[in-house]
Amino acid sequence: MSAFPWLTIVGLGEDGLDGLCISAKARIAQARLVVGGARHLQLIGETQGERLAWPSPLQQAFPEILRLRGQPVVVLATGDPFFYGVGSLLAQIVPPVEILCLPQPSAFSLAASRLGWALQDCALVTLHGRALEKIIPHLHPGARVLALSWDGETPKKLAELLRARKLGDSRLTICEAMGGPRERLRAACADNFDLDGVDPLNTVAIEVHGAGSRIPPRAAGLPDDFFEHDGQITKREMRAVTLAQLAPRPGELLWDVGAGAGSISIEWLLADPSTRAIAVERHPERCARINRNAQALGVPHLKTIEGGAPAALSGLERPDAIFIGGGLTAPGLLDLCWSALPPRGRLVVNAVTLESQADLFAAQRRLGGELLQSQFAHAAPVGRFLGFRPAMPSVQWSVVKP
Repeated sequence: MSAFPWLTIVGLGEDGLDGLCISAKARIAQARLVVGGARHLQLIGETQGERLAWPSPLQQAFPEILRLRGQPVVVLATGDPFFYGVGSLLAQIVPPVEILCLPQPSAFSLAASRLGWALQDCALVTLHGRALEKIIPHLHPGARVLALSWDGETPKKLAELLRARKLGDSRLTICEAMGGPRERLRAACADNFDLDGVDPLNTVAIEVHGAGSRIPPRAAGLPDDFFEHDGQITKREMRAVTLAQLAPRPGELLWDVGAGAGSISIEWLLADPSTRAIAVERHPERCARINRNAQALGVPHLKTIEGGAPAALSGLERPDAIFIGGGLTAPGLLDLCWSALPPRGRLVVNAVTLESQADLFAAQRRLGGELLQSQFAHAAPVGRFLGFRPAMPSVQWSVVKP
């Protein structure tokens, strides 16, 4: 281990060297190697040390940084390097005790200060290298959203997305090149968005207004018509019960086996931005449908695997919870899922057919857990009157692995 922080990560603003503290300037002047984007290197001017512009992917530069371990190296980043920046990547290859970080205000902080918004009350999203649909779960009327875009076309696409979701009254403020001489703020309504020539380095501030269309509620159990499906879907009421038993927690991974429309894995992902899910489905058309549902509901990072279980589960990352919605009677599936779970992992299985229910009774006797029978009935016309039309009863087995 190096005896001093040899790697310095300097947060840079649009004002370049003028905005840096004395320590940051000294570190840059003494560095054997200065690494950064082409824009960063241009902002600081000439240096005595060697200069390296980030390659693509930027991880290709890591061997060169590590080659000089123990000697002064500077990495230039935008704003706060540990807020959607390169800092966390570098901390994976260099122990934090060997790193000195000298941050500047993040783009989020700069945008909030320009607009007079309380940063803790805003949703903070980065769209840099991510699907635009990632912003959808944050689009609730009255919400304030700050989105890093790094692309001059992104604000226009965001306005189109807002209009498509009947949120055209929303106001977008484009914060361009903040903190430097080219700084500019411009605002427009999504319905009449006509701002051109947006600087690629921009942050979009959105004040969400409008009646909205298909805005996902926070509670589990989205309406069934939020999903495109062919009838193979865990219905709303049973889905809420199922998610309560799966109990999603931040950072956890779900296997959704026999995913159908993907409703369980999608709602699992909506529970927290850090959750992850893999939907396994053997029908190609349903896999395509799962992907469309995931895009429409703002969780495009759902991983879909086309194939039949248990074979399709081979080699997957170990899950924290598993839901089996279809294919329970496949030989070996239940045992494979049980063996894949870590201690305190959750397994939840729903069954409608008598054959599947018989398997659940046997599994409960062998492995423990709870059995729950549910039947829901909805009021439907009976002549001139209403009567309750019951759905088929479902048996749910849920168990926590010791």
